[in-house]
Amino acid sequence: MKLIAKMNFNNTLYKLKISIQQHWDSFINQVPDIIVSILIITIGFLFSNFIANLFRKTISSKTQDPLMTNFLTKAVKLGLIILVVMFALKIAGLGGIATGLLTAAGASAVIIGFAFKDVGENFISGVILSFNRPFDVNDTVMIGDIFGSVKTMEFRYTKLKTFDGRDVYIPNSDIIKKAVYNYTEDGFYRLDFIVGIDYDDSIDLAKKVIIDTVIKTSGVIDTEDHQSFVTVDSLGVSTVNLKVIFWTKTKEYKRGALEVKSDVIRNVKNVIIKNGLNMPADITEIKLYGSQDSIPVTIKNG
Repeated sequence: MKLIAKMNFNNTLYKLKISIQQHWDSFINQVPDIIVSILIITIGFLFSNFIANLFRKTISSKTQDPLMTNFLTKAVKLGLIILVVMFALKIAGLGGIATGLLTAAGASAVIIGFAFKDVGENFISGVILSFNRPFDVNDTVMIGDIFGSVKTMEFRYTKLKTFDGRDVYIPNSDIIKKAVYNYTEDGFYRLDFIVGIDYDDSIDLAKKVIIDTVIKTSGVIDTEDHQSFVTVDSLGVSTVNLKVIFWTKTKEYKRGALEVKSDVIRNVKNVIIKNGLNMPADITEIKLYGSQDSIPVTIKNG
């Protein structure tokens, strides 16, 4: 009985030895192919970078759209890398693995699709946005309640820089679904402010001197399509409120537009005073209650 067990054990060791020897010999025979495959992958990555850069230059010469150029360049590079890896696996004698990977990818696409639905949705949205989107780099936009400047677009997200310095990464699927407000698509932006004059002042005179001053202010655009004008907005407690509306051309919404608005307000204030018009303060009504019949008032010289 012990002899039979010993023979079986020796037989098992022999088979194991033969199996290891066969696999080792097979590995040694495949070493040259594996080395060639590694070289192919290395050269392939370098070649992919070269082709991607060449593609970027070609696209850049035909379009001034950096978002589309960046997106398509990355897509081309990723596609080339996948092809290189599959070819290298085939050269190394691992074609079955390459085929298995493709088959497994196809078979698991549905499962992965459910598991990573948002990832796939954002990727498809990124493809759509790369060809048809409502903004370019450095455009000032509002997406949902996020307001900022567009900086870059990737496969899954678009990066905005808010004017208080925060970096916001918005999923591309959200951009597809939500309304996008572009403040600087054509470079023109409309601003307005309210100025109050005295009830005894001439509204026509005020409107004339204000509009003349607004148009002459540096940075203000006044054309047939972008006209500046002044209108009576409301009757306040102590003032007739005029609304001043004007246009400026800027791609840097926050700073450029607000600097022009600051200059316009300063110039309007000066011209109102220069023409003898008044900008009275709001009237404050004071009521006396109970037995109080007077209020002590002290006037100090400024």
